[in-house]
This record gives sequence, structure tokens and C-alpha cells, in this order.
Amino acid sequence: MRLLLTWLINAAALLALPYLMHSVSVSNVGTALIAALVLGLVNTLIRPVLVLLTLPVTLLSMGLFILVINAILFWLVSQWVEGFEVAGFWSAFLAAILYSVISWALSTLLLRDDGNS
Repeated sequence: MRLLLTWLINAAALLALPYLMHSVSVSNVGTALIAALVLGLVNTLIRPVLVLLTLPVTLLSMGLFILVINAILFWLVSQWVEGFEVAGFWSAFLAAILYSVISWALSTLLLRDDGNS
């Protein structure tokens, strides 16, 4: 149940992005759900490999290169999912940061751990 709620929160964060950035567009709720699913899969499967491969650059940049990896993956998902558009790399860079902040805030508000686990 928690996984489903997290997916819906991420889709809601994607739906909020076009209101904050005009360079990002999501055509409808179905597109947001698909894009959130693909983003979750990409972040689970591809991101760890990229972080490992770029570890020297990430260490030299004191971890800031991970923001670049997030932007590239965000832009890549926008290329794969019809109806989810991002204008370019810098738009993807800012959108990935905003997406993370929005989904973190919504998760903090909606996914409270009551300690009964």
C-alpha cells in the first residue's frame, strides 16, 4: 500500500511541475502516472550504475555531479514517455530538483511513520 501511495505522490509532483516551470509539460494524469513509474524504475535500475561509473567525477565535485545524473535521467524519461515534455538539459536540471523537493514534501506530509512497524 505504501508503494502505491508513493507512486501517486510522485505522479502528483509531476503534475505540479508545469505550474512552476513553463518548460515542462505533462499532458494528463495518465501520463503523469506512467512517467512517475518510469522515473521510479530508472532511478532504481539505471541511476546506481551511473553513480558508480561516475564516482571519480562525483567525488571531485563533492557530490554535485549527482544533480547532473538526475537531470540526464529526468530528461531521458521525458524522451521516452509521450505527453511528458522537458525543453532541454537546464530545464531538466531544475525540474529534477523541484520534483525531488515536491515529492519529498508530499511524502513527509502524507507518509507518516507511526512506529507500529
